[in-house]
Amino acid sequence: MDAQYDYGEKVRVIRTIRDDGTYPGKSRGDLLVTRGSTGHIVDVGTFLQDQVIYRVHFLDHNIQVGCRQEEIIAASEPWIDSRFEFRQQVQATVDLSTHGEVVVRRGDQGQVLKVIRNRGEEGLDSASVCYQVRFPGRTLQVPERVLGEWDDE
Repeated sequence: MDAQYDYGEKVRVIRTIRDDGTYPGKSRGDLLVTRGSTGHIVDVGTFLQDQVIYRVHFLDHNIQVGCRQEEIIAASEPWIDSRFEFRQQVQATVDLSTHGEVVVRRGDQGQVLKVIRNRGEEGLDSASVCYQVRFPGRTLQVPERVLGEWDDE
């Protein structure tokens, strides 16, 4: 469990951070920092002896927030924005199939479990975003273009 970033380094948060009930003066669920925001590391510590936690000062928001290592990247890394984020409700905009069998129907609701940003490496021609989405009965990894916002009406 080594810290990947050091004091003073500029980092970017890769998902929206909300209060988990521990931020003074805020209520659980209140927005603290939006994904894509940049800040500087002001402290490095641990949580439960197995997670590195960085205290990041987001100057534009005038707030300091504790971030886990998997929630931040170096600000110098390319940033690929996404339409959806972790835990967001989405719906399939097309039928999804595996091995020729339709397993998710157009309009079926799912929840984003993970956002995967491909920066054009590993044989991909350009930057893209895909998601691991939990649909009823299964989890699929799907490209952004097959998902839409959940309309609960």
